[in-house]
Amino acid sequence: MSRPIARVLTLLELLQSGGLRTAAELADRLDVDERTVRHYIGHLVDLDVPVESVRGRHGGYRLTAGFRMPPLMLSDDEALAVLLGLVAGRRAGLTTATGTASETAAAKIRRVLPERLRRRLDAVLDSVAFTLPPGGTAAPESAVLLPVADAVAHHRPVSIRYTAGNGRRSERTLHPHGLVAHSGKWYVTAADLGSGEDRMFRLDRIAEVRTLPGSFEPPAGVDAAQRVLTGLATAPYRYEVSLCVQGTAEVVRARLPAGVAVVEELPPPGDADPGAAEPWSRVDMRVERLDWLPGVLASLDRPFVIEQPDELRGLVAEFAERLAVSAARRKAPRTGL
Repeated sequence: MSRPIARVLTLLELLQSGGLRTAAELADRLDVDERTVRHYIGHLVDLDVPVESVRGRHGGYRLTAGFRMPPLMLSDDEALAVLLGLVAGRRAGLTTATGTASETAAAKIRRVLPERLRRRLDAVLDSVAFTLPPGGTAAPESAVLLPVADAVAHHRPVSIRYTAGNGRRSERTLHPHGLVAHSGKWYVTAADLGSGEDRMFRLDRIAEVRTLPGSFEPPAGVDAAQRVLTGLATAPYRYEVSLCVQGTAEVVRARLPAGVAVVEELPPPGDADPGAAEPWSRVDMRVERLDWLPGVLASLDRPFVIEQPDELRGLVAEFAERLAVSAARRKAPRTGL
């Protein structure tokens, strides 16, 4: 690559890093005079790179939004970050469901990388494993995600067509507060004007979004992520589970996080010795199945009391019996080991 072309590409990389760059700063970085910088800027403009010239004492050059993205100059670390982000976003359900934009973007980046770097990045992508959330991912359509995000950012009401988990369809008017991506799914928290309640809605169940005239004042101090986690932990399911575990709320949440359970540390009795024992925490859950809970409770390795349901007591007793039988075995059946 000839020296002038290399400097023009370096100039593009400097401008892509953002902000306003003075001619003197660019000349110093490129080791040329300011006249040559203006010449290089002309080369970029001829290539349809949207460079804006700002006049005045504090003027300089910067990139402006154009009708297409200018050529990108990525370092090794930046290329790795972009490709890993694309792959992780696709596998975690954080990209939109429409089309194959993440795949084609990754392919374009890989195609222009030097062979040495491409082999190293392929080695990373071939060896890394991503765990999928239970139930897989549910990426939203871009035609849903983008207007909802705009409504959240600018406090605009929206009308949506929604299909609930039981298949019931409805039209709703919302004042959306926040967007949350959790466990492979996207949610919007909002005030549902029809019911007068704060609700959360899965974006992959929204069929159509229309932005309505006007604006609204969002409530102060709303934590959208916490709202989703609490909503998931308290959603109506087949079983309501209540138990107490000896341990701080922090210890219990390590095994039963906010998206699964509501954990509240109980105050000590009035006559308790402050240094006598660890506190107890109350755990409330709503679950569709109970069979996974005995193993989780055993992994806590702490005393616990089951308040409800009675079926859970039986499952825990059966689990303990199976553990005792396994612990008593001296050799594996039919193997002689």
